[in-house]
Amino acid sequence: MQRLARSLAGVSCRQRAVPLAAVTGSVPRAGARGYFEGISEKAEFTNKAEFRKAAEPIPIFRIMNEDAELIPGAELPFSNEEMLGMFKTMVRASQIDNVLNSLQRQGRISFYMTQTGEEAAGVGSCAGLRETDVIWPQYRELGAFLHRGFTIQQVTDQCLSRGCEPGRGRQMPVHYTDRDLHIQAVTSPLGTQLPQAVGAGYAFRIGGEARCGVAYFGDGAASEGDFAVALNFAATLRSQCVFICRNNGWAISTPVKEQYAGDGIAVRGLAYGLQTIRVDGNDLAATFHATRLARDHCVEHGEPAIVELMTYRRSHHSTSDDSSKYREKAAVSAMAREGLEPLSRVRIWLTKHGVWDDAKHAELEASTREEVMQSLKISESKKLGPISAMFEDVFAQETPQLLRQKAELFEHLEKYGDKYDLAKYEQS
Repeated sequence: MQRLARSLAGVSCRQRAVPLAAVTGSVPRAGARGYFEGISEKAEFTNKAEFRKAAEPIPIFRIMNEDAELIPGAELPFSNEEMLGMFKTMVRASQIDNVLNSLQRQGRISFYMTQTGEEAAGVGSCAGLRETDVIWPQYRELGAFLHRGFTIQQVTDQCLSRGCEPGRGRQMPVHYTDRDLHIQAVTSPLGTQLPQAVGAGYAFRIGGEARCGVAYFGDGAASEGDFAVALNFAATLRSQCVFICRNNGWAISTPVKEQYAGDGIAVRGLAYGLQTIRVDGNDLAATFHATRLARDHCVEHGEPAIVELMTYRRSHHSTSDDSSKYREKAAVSAMAREGLEPLSRVRIWLTKHGVWDDAKHAELEASTREEVMQSLKISESKKLGPISAMFEDVFAQETPQLLRQKAELFEHLEKYGDKYDLAKYEQS
């Protein structure tokens, strides 16, 4: 400490407050970025010992307000006809959720998750991407799947665990995938998709491909270690990856105020050096436009971007959850106010401009419910995946432990097969 004091004795406070750029002529530079390699060369010296906690809150980008009117100076990034197409997908997703959520309550499927209140976040963001961009979803991206062309039949086949779906009935319901649509499989562990999307985005950049990896996740998943690793990986290696965060206020029963003390999720993008924007996720137009800008910048400049969509999960986290135990019903009702929630905001706009009305809306809801019911009947007529499939696709070659477990299972079925309805399974 005495040596440090002696070294500072001849330096006045005023000298130490001179901007770094002003002293680089007399002080040897360690490198091209400035005197200290690890920071911006715009950084200044100061004689004030000031701790910094947070910058100004990041603003929320919006095009259409809660009265379904354009913000002064804003323009729609698409035509009314294009908006109508996205809106229809949002309505269809909502009706699928209503039917399948009820189906779980009847015991006909084991599990379900809705996207109530987040319809614009899923559809608008996916519409802002290009079809060749590869998506790594979380589990509330039904709207994104439908926008890419995923069918209701595929939805019911997967939720009823039929052997014809890509996962061969081995995943939980709502764990969709379709490689032809460039959408990877939904997986239950939070955050694992983030580094995977970054790795693909890095490969796209060094391969000169004009597409990006897209990682969907929620505010809760941003608390996982994989999130920090993914952002740093993406920033330092300039991965062509777009991070899309649905900040819906809750990670199951944990509110965001207990998840972080900083300014949401977007600020972490700034800290890691990513192009960053925060958006009204209930505004379909803003969600589409911000995602399109992030995606195009990512590909054109070969660097990652993060889009934080501010929305609200009005439903339970899943059918395994009862949100009435940890949040007030009045708060949920307030977020369902017409114009605030995404479906009604778009509906008001389209109705004002003469391209939609109540009769068309009722017809779309009814036809979607009918299609879901017909698809369910078809799915129920199909067989479940083969029992032996549960041991496959984990390792390139089945391990001794798996072989032993497989033998034990089939010995059990050989002995007690009459106790099970084996006819409903595909044959191995």
